[in-house]
Amino acid sequence: MDNNYQSNNNLNSENNEFSKQQKKSKGGVGIKTLTLVVVIAALLGGGIGGAVVHLMNNKNQTIKTTTGATTQPTKISNVVVKENSDSEKAFNKVKDAVVSVINLQKQQPTSSLFGGIFGSQRGNSSGNNSGSLQESSEGSGVIYQKSNGQAFVVTNNHVVAGSDKLEVLLSDGSKVNAKLLGTDSVTDLAVLQIDAAKVKTVASFGDSNAISPGQKVLAIGSPMGSKFATSVTQGIVSAKSRTIDVSDEDTGQTTGQATVIQTDAAINPGNSGGALINIGGQVIGITSMKLSGSSSSTSVEGMGFAIPSSEVVQIVNQLEKNGKVARPALGVSPVDLSDVSSTQQSSVLHLPSSVKTGVVVVSLTDNSPAAKGGVKQYDVIYQIDGKKVDTVVDLRTQLFKYQIGDTITLSVYRGSEKMDLKVKLTETAKQEITTKQGQNN
Repeated sequence: MDNNYQSNNNLNSENNEFSKQQKKSKGGVGIKTLTLVVVIAALLGGGIGGAVVHLMNNKNQTIKTTTGATTQPTKISNVVVKENSDSEKAFNKVKDAVVSVINLQKQQPTSSLFGGIFGSQRGNSSGNNSGSLQESSEGSGVIYQKSNGQAFVVTNNHVVAGSDKLEVLLSDGSKVNAKLLGTDSVTDLAVLQIDAAKVKTVASFGDSNAISPGQKVLAIGSPMGSKFATSVTQGIVSAKSRTIDVSDEDTGQTTGQATVIQTDAAINPGNSGGALINIGGQVIGITSMKLSGSSSSTSVEGMGFAIPSSEVVQIVNQLEKNGKVARPALGVSPVDLSDVSSTQQSSVLHLPSSVKTGVVVVSLTDNSPAAKGGVKQYDVIYQIDGKKVDTVVDLRTQLFKYQIGDTITLSVYRGSEKMDLKVKLTETAKQEITTKQGQNN
């Protein structure tokens, strides 16, 4: 007999029996026993899952669900990938020499409400209030030397500016007091001295003159403070020698120019004073600034700058020894020719109309290097040793490339006449020189 035929007969028999039971149930008579079996199959993640549900229509109804999974528990692979890249080696070589620098400043205690309004300070009849020390800012620093129980840290001048006390947070988490040995606002560098008892690693300087655009570099520091100390970012040298304007933080006035390394390694607030290193683990620059926007409100990414190690080494040696950097001076009060009206250029300076740029000597200090070299009032300086000088910033930048005792050639216009003057340079009377008219350069 055909299987399908037999199955159909069985099905017809069951249906007839089920019909009889339905007829008996009319009028409120319940079905004594009804069993319904449902089999469900599903494809889940490449495996077959089954579920069998039994429905018992008795006084005590029971529902049972059974699930069978064929997948294995997820596990972590026992294959360990060990990467010991050049970047990792360089970072491990320097990381413990990079520290956080904490700037503490005195804070005046909050006066009473009435004292704040009327200017009185209750409980301070002497008027002498030293205030309490509080953390003002944080930056980074690099330990570059260890000698006679002392260690030396280079950082940025703006990191330590205005401090009443300085602390250094070492890589092992210990905090030590720091002594400020000297600062230089022109290069934005400063040197600190700390106890070397817990200092285990000292960084070495590489030759920044030997780097090339495209070369891989790492920036190490404390972005956003010591909470993220010893953070490392990777990038390349975008430009080996980039000249940028340097502005006074308070006035916004351009005070000079700096020649810096440009990199796309991430540099954030707190990274200032940290290390820019090559893949050999040598410090090739001290991170100093980041360009994050422009005057046109254009968003800028990946433009960070570092002071080249070739300049850093010269500055820290002087700061260690003398606490300051001695620079040459001319002893003149300069002003940009572009700031002088065309009428005065003609009637007072008697310049040819073709002369558009240069630096006007408004006045000279008696017995200054410029005066001894023959420079006169209203001379217009347009070159130093054959290099063009258009502005006071140019004059200052060129001048600071020389050492005290060097002799330079100033090319000037005196009226319509050109002349070259030999000037022997001496030290500036002030270490912080601005470009404002009336102050010496």
